Amino acid sequence: MHPKLSRFAHRVLCCGRKGSGEDLSDEGSGSLRWVFSLRELRSATNSFNYDNKIGEGPFGSVYWGQVWDGSQIAVKKLKCAKNGTETEFASDVEILGRVRHKNLLSFRGYCADGPERVLVYDFMPNSSLYAHLHGTHSTECLLDWRRRTFIAIGAARALALAHLGDFGLIRFIPDGVDHDKIISENQRGYLAPEYIMFGKPTIGCDVYSFGIILLELSSGRRPVERSGSAKMCGVRNWVLPLAKDGRYDEIVDSKLNDKYSESELKRVVLVGLACTHREPEKRPTMLEVVSMLKGESKEMLSRLENDELFRPDSTVSSHGMSTPEGSSDCVPKNDQELAAA
Repeated sequence: MHPKLSRFAHRVLCCGRKGSGEDLSDEGSGSLRWVFSLRELRSATNSFNYDNKIGEGPFGSVYWGQVWDGSQIAVKKLKCAKNGTETEFASDVEILGRVRHKNLLSFRGYCADGPERVLVYDFMPNSSLYAHLHGTHSTECLLDWRRRTFIAIGAARALALAHLGDFGLIRFIPDGVDHDKIISENQRGYLAPEYIMFGKPTIGCDVYSFGIILLELSSGRRPVERSGSAKMCGVRNWVLPLAKDGRYDEIVDSKLNDKYSESELKRVVLVGLACTHREPEKRPTMLEVVSMLKGESKEMLSRLENDELFRPDSTVSSHGMSTPEGSSDCVPKNDQELAAA
C-alpha cells in the first residue's frame, strides 16, 4: 500500500466500532472541528518525546498524546512538508476530516504553526491490524475468522463508499523529493507494481493494496517474507499456485486452528488475488469487491473462479507488466528489515 493505504492495515480498528444506520457520513462543506496549536500538541505528547513515539512512516513520525479533555490522540508530525500558508494547508487537509466511517480512523484536526505541519487522529486503543496479525498481539490470536471477515468487508465498504485515495498525503510533500526514497522507507509489500515503475497513484493501486490485506487476513503471512538468502517474496506469489490447485487448507492461517468457513476463505483468497492482478485494468472495483466478499453476487464469483488467472496451467501471472524490484512479489535483501517491521 503505497504511502497511505500501505498503512491502511494500521488504520482499521481490529475489534471494530459500534455503529448504527449508515456507516458513512460526510461533514459537508463545513470547516474542520478542531485546529490544534503546536503548544497544545507539544503538551499532549510531552514535547514529541521518544517514549511517546508509536510509529514512523514515509511522511513522518506518529506520537501518542492526551489532550485536555482526557481523550487520546495519534499525532503525525510531517517531515519535508511544503511550506505553503496555513490557509493552503487547511484547505488541503479538510477533505480528510469530512468523511466518517466506522472502519476508518477518524481525523481530528491539524496544526500549521510556522514550518510545522501536523495531523491529528483518534488513537486506536485496540492497536492495528498489522500488530494483531504479525506483531505484538499475534501470539494472542484475538482475530478469529469472524473478526477477519468483519474487517475485510468493513474496510472494503469504507474504501468503496468514501471514494478514498491512498495518496492523500503526497500533496504535502515538496516537488523534487526523490520518489525512490519515499518507496524505500515504505513497506513495499503493499505497493502496486505500476506505482513502483511509474510513481503515479491510481484507484487501481488502492485495489491492489487492499488485495494484499485480504491475503494477509487469509494466510496470516506478512506482505513479504524471507525466501532464501537473497530475496523477500510476496504473499501473492506464495498464495496463487496453491489457489490454482485448490489447496486452500494450506493457505489458511494455522493460528485459526481449522476454525473457519471453507467457502468464505476461498472467497476472500480469490478476491484478494483478483485485486492484485498484474494487469491493473483486470482488477475489480471496490464496489465489486464488497459485493463478492459479502457473497451477494454468485455470478460474479463464478466468473472470478473460472478466470484464467486461476487455471492450473495458466501463466498469466508472469505475463503483462513485468515485476519491478520492490513490489510485493520480490523485494531486495536490503529491504528485508523494513518489510518485516
